[in-house]
Amino acid sequence: MPTNRLQSQAWRVLSLVPLSLLAGCAQRRGGDDFWMLDPKGIISATQDHYLTLDVLVMLLIIVPTAAFIVWAMRHYRKDGGRGHYDSRWDHSNALEAVIWGIPILTVGVLSYYSVKAIYAVNPYHPTVITRAERAPAAPAPLDVDVISTDWQWVFVYPQQHIATVDRLEIPKGVPVRFRLTSATVVNDFYIPQLVGMIDVMPGMRVRQSLVASSTGTYEGFSADYSGAGFSWMDFKTRAVSSKAFSAWVAKVQAAPRHLSYATFDIVARPTINVHDRVVYFSQVQPGLFRHVVAETRAGKTYPTPMAMTENMTGYLRLQARRDAKNRD
Repeated sequence: MPTNRLQSQAWRVLSLVPLSLLAGCAQRRGGDDFWMLDPKGIISATQDHYLTLDVLVMLLIIVPTAAFIVWAMRHYRKDGGRGHYDSRWDHSNALEAVIWGIPILTVGVLSYYSVKAIYAVNPYHPTVITRAERAPAAPAPLDVDVISTDWQWVFVYPQQHIATVDRLEIPKGVPVRFRLTSATVVNDFYIPQLVGMIDVMPGMRVRQSLVASSTGTYEGFSADYSGAGFSWMDFKTRAVSSKAFSAWVAKVQAAPRHLSYATFDIVARPTINVHDRVVYFSQVQPGLFRHVVAETRAGKTYPTPMAMTENMTGYLRLQARRDAKNRD
């Protein structure tokens, strides 16, 4: 094979290497979809819209600049170039206007869209969610309290008096309003296809909102390293029809386990949910979220057993046996 052909193929392969940098946008468990490029909610679609605008504006700078560099290299090259050196040249108003004017204009445009984006997806008052809530015949919002532990997510539905562990079920097209806190350390609540990440802090309450625009199952996880079980601290988010959501609520309301604070105190102990176990609770203690916040502020902690961090392999094997026993 000719040498130039080999070089051409080599360059073709090397040109694909930068695509590997996008691997962080793809699903962690074998999926082929790119989360950040496949929004399924109003918030995520708005973020994707403004991200696209930012990229296009920057390309309007990068592409002409790169083309001008190539032109200048050819035009002013030492051998065969058409340009000439003028020792008397020292200033050009036109060139100054281009050098300073275009960046100033670019920063102004980006600043304008950045401010619009901030108000549109502001976790406490997202204008895109507000417009959805004010639409004619808009459904009533759904409230969900989110409590992160080491290393699980507890979702409490105050209106329905139910709770789940590592499973978030929401109706399609309904605004979902979250209150979030942590019973242990700082975590980041993140569902890439539905809503951006937000810090969940111990002893504090933060807010977030979303509206799922289509049914499906979406990956949610903690995006802030929080210890030994961080790699397994994820949860499935299922957006379903309103009818299916009502049926699911009725199913959970019939669950035999109740969630009092004493029960939560057990659930919040350091646990690594390796096999995606989902736990359902009915009859949730009123004010549980506020009680968790108050206890955390008062210094409540959940120490991690040394055996869990010193012998992770042994711990995972032990949990696998427990899960198999529970399934049997």
